[in-house]
Amino acid sequence: MFSFFKKDKSTKVEKPQSLKERLFKSRKKLGSGLASLLLGKKAINDDLLDELEMLLITADIGINTTDKVLESVRQNASRKILKDSDGVYEFLKTELAKLLIEDNQLDTDINGTYVILVVGVNGAGKTTTIGKMVKHFQSQGKSVMLAAGDTFRAAAVEQLKVWGERNDITVVAQSTGSDAASVIFDAYQSAQAKNIDILIADTAGRLHTQGNLMQELEKIKRVITKQNEAAPHEVMLVIDGGAGQNAVNQAKEFNKTVKLSGLSITKLDGTAKGGVLFAISDELKLPIRFIGVGEGIDDLKLFNTKEFIDALFD
Repeated sequence: MFSFFKKDKSTKVEKPQSLKERLFKSRKKLGSGLASLLLGKKAINDDLLDELEMLLITADIGINTTDKVLESVRQNASRKILKDSDGVYEFLKTELAKLLIEDNQLDTDINGTYVILVVGVNGAGKTTTIGKMVKHFQSQGKSVMLAAGDTFRAAAVEQLKVWGERNDITVVAQSTGSDAASVIFDAYQSAQAKNIDILIADTAGRLHTQGNLMQELEKIKRVITKQNEAAPHEVMLVIDGGAGQNAVNQAKEFNKTVKLSGLSITKLDGTAKGGVLFAISDELKLPIRFIGVGEGIDDLKLFNTKEFIDALFD
């Protein structure tokens, strides 16, 4: 479970992989797939549009977003702005880029403790993402505290404590089965008393279809808001990039329950479903904060829309 904590004893120093290399599978499906499809074709006709539709949908961009993008192709072709298929590649690249929110970075500089509530389904990588976020914020000179709000699994609490020890920060935790809202309430009070810059609260993984557990999230958020009506300042949904279109449904349901303010997408290095970022961004109009592109502690990256687009298409 904690294999990324082990030190590499080898003396060989490998060159870090680029984002383009990390996103190879999604790039092959979307960027390279699009280039191959357009190769040798000239006219923008129904046959080409049908092929484009199939490619975009199978790249997990989703039916609704695909329809929107292809309608833009049709309109620009009818106006002769797009004269032939040569311009379609760059046009689609630009249209997809427009779907991503550029102003996507957290502003944690507030008077008091900035609270990040992390939610998501089982196995999405919430706890690991939290541990890696700690390093990111510490590199900015921020003090961080963790709240072990996943009280269902003893392993989750232990994993968070390992991250706490590694980063030399406090982890507020109670016994397995404790009330998650109480744990996070205590952590927030402690963070405020100690003038901690950022409190990151873990929560138990839950399916978006589990009504009772979704209600628990509502309770957690309500308890935090009672202490500070502006908190939590960020409700971050962590999504497994390999979940494809199911991730869109997850995001919609979590958004209904706790009103999300940002997303982090994990495991993008191991999937061809990276196109789902466009679908989620389009459907929910939410910024993507971080992307996970590997198992290393430095493999959680701030999401940069231009770098992501270039990695897929250039």
